[in-house]
Amino acid sequence: MKVGLIGFGRLGKLITKYIAQDADVIVYEKFPTENTEEEIKSLGAKSGSLKEACECPLVIPFVPISELENTLIEMKDFLKAGTLVADVCSVKTLPIESMQKHLPSDVQILGTHPMFGPDSAKESLFGCKIVVCRVRMEDQLYSDILSYLNNHGLKVIESTAEKHDEEISHSLLLTHFIGRTLMDLGTKNLDIDTKGYRRLMKILQTVENDSWQLFVDMNKYNPYSESTREEFLESLNKVNKRITE
Repeated sequence: MKVGLIGFGRLGKLITKYIAQDADVIVYEKFPTENTEEEIKSLGAKSGSLKEACECPLVIPFVPISELENTLIEMKDFLKAGTLVADVCSVKTLPIESMQKHLPSDVQILGTHPMFGPDSAKESLFGCKIVVCRVRMEDQLYSDILSYLNNHGLKVIESTAEKHDEEISHSLLLTHFIGRTLMDLGTKNLDIDTKGYRRLMKILQTVENDSWQLFVDMNKYNPYSESTREEFLESLNKVNKRITE
C-alpha cells in the first residue's frame, strides 16, 4: 500500500511516523527546509513531488484549513480514479464541501479529524479518538479503513460533518479559547497552587505548541464557533457580575 502525504508540519510528521510502519509513504512538502528530506527519511518515508504523492491510492493533505481549497485544486489533475482523499482538518463541513466541489467524481472522499496531536500521541496512538465522516467511499474500503484504525488502538467515532462541527465548538474550540486567554494573561506555574490551578495549566499546555493560524482557522471556518464564544463570554460576565452584587 502506498500513501501520499501532502504537508510536513507537526501533525504530518506524527502521522508519517505511524503510517510508515505499515505502508510506503511519499511526503510532499511545498516549502521544504534543508533538513526536510533527511527528517522524512528518518521517519521511514521518502520525499517526492506533488504528482508522486497524488498518484498513491490514499492521499492525505496536511495543510491548514485556509489552504485546503488551493491544495485540492493543485492536486486534482494528478489523482487517479478510485483514489481515496482524506482530510484531517479540525473543521469538517467546509473541507468536505471543498473536496466535493474540486475533486473528480471518480475520487473517493473521507473526512477525518484526529482528536490527538504531536504532544498527546507522541508515544502511542492507543486510546486516541478519531472522527470519521463518510462522504463517498466503496463499502469494502470504508470497512478496511475502520478496521485499520481500530486495530491500531484508535477509538473511531462515526459522525456527520454538521454534528462534528457543533460538538467540537464546545470541546476543542472552547478549550483552545480558554488556553489562549490563559497565555495572554501570562499564566505560569506557581509554588503556591491547587490541583484546580494545575488542571488549568494543563489546558494551557494543550494549546501553547499549536500555531495561531490553527486557532484562527478553527474559529473562522467552524459555523458554530462564534455562538459558542458568545455564550461562554456571556456566562463569564454573568458570574463576574454576581460577585459584585
